[in-house]
Amino acid sequence: MASRSSDKDGDSVHTASEVPLTPRTSSPDGRRSSSDTSKSTYSLTRRISSLESRRPSSPLVDIKPIEFGVLSSKKEPIQPSVLRRTYTPDDYFRKFEPHLYSLDSNSDDVDSLTDEEILTKYQLGMLHFSTQYDLLHNHLTVRVIEARDLPPPISHDGSRQDMAHSNPYVKICLLPDQKNSKQTGVKRKTQKPVFEERYTFEIPFLEAQRRTLLLTVVDFDKFSRHCVIGKVSVPLCEVDLVKGGHWWKALIPSSQNEVELGELLLSLNYLPSAGRLNVDVIRAKQLLQTDVSQGSDPFVKIQLVHGLKLVKTKKTSFLRGTIDPFYNESFSFKVPQEELENASLVFTVFGHNMKSSNDFIGRIVIGQYSSGPSESNHWRRMLNTHRTAVEQWHSLRSRAECDRVSPASLEVT
Repeated sequence: MASRSSDKDGDSVHTASEVPLTPRTSSPDGRRSSSDTSKSTYSLTRRISSLESRRPSSPLVDIKPIEFGVLSSKKEPIQPSVLRRTYTPDDYFRKFEPHLYSLDSNSDDVDSLTDEEILTKYQLGMLHFSTQYDLLHNHLTVRVIEARDLPPPISHDGSRQDMAHSNPYVKICLLPDQKNSKQTGVKRKTQKPVFEERYTFEIPFLEAQRRTLLLTVVDFDKFSRHCVIGKVSVPLCEVDLVKGGHWWKALIPSSQNEVELGELLLSLNYLPSAGRLNVDVIRAKQLLQTDVSQGSDPFVKIQLVHGLKLVKTKKTSFLRGTIDPFYNESFSFKVPQEELENASLVFTVFGHNMKSSNDFIGRIVIGQYSSGPSESNHWRRMLNTHRTAVEQWHSLRSRAECDRVSPASLEVT
């Protein structure tokens, strides 16, 4: 008992660094005996337990939240401040596009209206037509049958003209391709024309299902640009093309109030060594019809203007009764290379008229005073590729438009 007590007392005066170690005894062969190992382990375990019981509890440390930022006398927020703009009511409503919500807009969603409601609302008449796809020959047939209840023509000042009848015809195309359109004949002085004309479009069946049939009823006007009466559009994916069918559809207003004047395909080529500017008038298509009975007798007049002076005039032959003429006629103008940058070519398409002056159809200007970006691009391409013919289609413009943007147009007749 006394020895155990003295052991406890002895243990109480030792610190952790002063814990006596039991000397190791080794066997003669250098190995520790199992009994010595057990005693040593037991003694070390008792001393560690004694030290653990006397270890003071961990102190409570008051840790403040860590703030990351620039050290300064004034605290600044870590995240960058967002610049906020104060919006006024005017700014808020300016985001809206009123035409999308206007009940009087021509872009109304007419899908929700019946043909009777459309006819009552717009009073533009109705069109009778049919479609059918031929799987054997891979073409779509569109038959324009008749129209009825077309409105009387309107004069340029907005008042009704004295004559009570229109001269309607129909243009047919498969959107989005509006270039390869077709056109019926003009029916004279009637608000209920009977056309009975068929047109075929060479197009694969799957492609046809992705197209939209657009039928535009136009009023022929010999003395001005023709006026669009109304249109009908039919997505072909919504109809059975193989079975076919025919419909009466009410006409709706078109955003395009005037028809296009047509297109002209030209080729330009300059030979620097010879100082020759060569022009090929290849063809035209969908020209504005100038004769109510037989289409047009179109020809092209080509005029060379140097600066603001008319130098030379040439013209193609005229082709009878067509709005899609093929010319394939070539012309050559002598233009020295130092004068080329000041040259302009004025192309004017007329309808030949035996009884009076020729009917103006459309015009473009290519060269120094080009009438538009397309014309400028064609001239620039020719200048960059000497001795090589450069072809390009051009949309015809009105005389007033060309006169407004091109001084060369004012110098010709």
